[in-house]
Amino acid sequence: MAPISALIGSTEDSARQILDAIESQFQLSDDALVRITDQFLKDFRLGLSEYNHPMAMIPTFVTGVPNGSETGLDLPRPRSRWNKPVRSRILTTECATYFTLFSRVCEVQLKGNHQFTLRQQKYRVSEALKTGEATALFDYLADSVDAFLTEFPSSPNSAPPDPFATGSSALDLLDTSDSSPAVPLGLTFSFPVEQTALNRGKVLTWTKGFSAKNAIGHDVVQLLQDAFDRKHLHVRCVALVNDTVGALLSRAYTAGGCILGSIFGTGTNGAYVEKVENITKLGDSPARKHGGDMVVNTEWGAFNNTRTTLPTTPYDNKLDRESINPRLQAFEKFISGMYLGEITRNIILSLIDAAPYPILFNGRASALLNKHYGLDTAVMSEIEQAWENGRDQPSSNDKLVNGSHAISNASAAHPHPSLSTPTRHFTEVDKLSPEDRSRLERIRNIVIQRFALDAADVTLRDAAIVHWTSCLVANRAAKLSGCAIAAVLVQTEKAKLGGGFVPKDEKITIGVDGSLIEHYPNFNARLRASVRTLVGEEVEARLNIGLAKDGSGVGAALCALQATKQGL
Repeated sequence: MAPISALIGSTEDSARQILDAIESQFQLSDDALVRITDQFLKDFRLGLSEYNHPMAMIPTFVTGVPNGSETGLDLPRPRSRWNKPVRSRILTTECATYFTLFSRVCEVQLKGNHQFTLRQQKYRVSEALKTGEATALFDYLADSVDAFLTEFPSSPNSAPPDPFATGSSALDLLDTSDSSPAVPLGLTFSFPVEQTALNRGKVLTWTKGFSAKNAIGHDVVQLLQDAFDRKHLHVRCVALVNDTVGALLSRAYTAGGCILGSIFGTGTNGAYVEKVENITKLGDSPARKHGGDMVVNTEWGAFNNTRTTLPTTPYDNKLDRESINPRLQAFEKFISGMYLGEITRNIILSLIDAAPYPILFNGRASALLNKHYGLDTAVMSEIEQAWENGRDQPSSNDKLVNGSHAISNASAAHPHPSLSTPTRHFTEVDKLSPEDRSRLERIRNIVIQRFALDAADVTLRDAAIVHWTSCLVANRAAKLSGCAIAAVLVQTEKAKLGGGFVPKDEKITIGVDGSLIEHYPNFNARLRASVRTLVGEEVEARLNIGLAKDGSGVGAALCALQATKQGL
């Protein structure tokens, strides 16, 4: 594997060899994918048997998944003559990151027949809150809920508190002789938590750029409830949900079942349905004695923090060293949207700095390219989409289908612009067709605008190299994402590593959420190609990978529903 130092001493003739050496570092052979997936399985089993491992395999105490018929709360109402389940107003709040930092408050109404309605409002989280005192962050979350309740004081579908009125709120029908009941709220918390009950969990670590002080080791539900109490809000946090658990439950609700909820966005993680008997670290706890199934939050973003199996390059090492959490969240730094743009920026800068002959932009950078995290993954997506637009066989088949939210089994696109002639190097832009040159011109315009470069310093060849760089980084991310999904399929006995296994299930439903899987061109196709390599065509063909619509909000509401039924 050629080091970055190979770029020093570059010549006009060596540019192609340098680019090919970089490409070789990002390629993943079939054998490498199998080794990575096998290590995933070993870490799964270790995390299920012992605490305090990077792959935490956190029991969530969610012991079932919905089937889409759930409509509300069965609550005792001594003074009510209404005996049927009714639709309930359930609030959820979310502390999460996508390409923008925000908290989100939702009101969810479960209607049955796999349907729900949702109202939501987002509230931007500042950098100061992200890195300041935890009490300030949770006070802000409480303020967000307060603002939502002020703007939306009641459900639009709720009728006056008449027990015989159709659509009456379950909360309105409670016995309120002493005081009105607190509004139940489910908290989606998209960070590692050691969960000890449906409504209890200690913060293990911050990820995705958060580092709020005095939160680690504290119960996140209590932190939020204390904030509600300080502000005298009549809201009770009854359930704690990781966003991957929310994705699983949401997809199960809309599709009638689901085995895995996964996030491929700013961060990455997965939660799946495991046999309780396999979670041996629960010991003789009542949860394990009861048997059955339980949703496990894998925290797979921390897979292989030692980097003994992951295909590390100098560009990854630079990113990790300069991050706020060096040597942690290794897998997440290879595949998530927060980091892909930075890996790409590191490669581009090394090509600009190649000496004595620069390979990109006449050796000129810009303030944006010189800025840490100055290149957003969304720009990579825009560059790849500019190449896809107008192709005779576009790989846009890989997008989510409206309505069913199913993702097709499209083939993975080749990462090089010169698709038609395998022996032609992608930098030979003068040999491309007029149509391909037109696509590169679109990419060149994006590069000039998004990188804030002088047009005179950006050629079509530069545009081809930037496109190639984006494809290299995104293709590796998608293949590694496929390893995580394949590991869950093997762990749940839906597949066999290496293929040759025909599952009994006609379809295997997986819920996904996140900007990469939903919007990045070809990401899903590349992911599916990786899964197909690992577990065979029979299993991959039965995968029903669908968008977990509003997973964080609906999943938290479903957990709040379960918690309220349990009297939490």
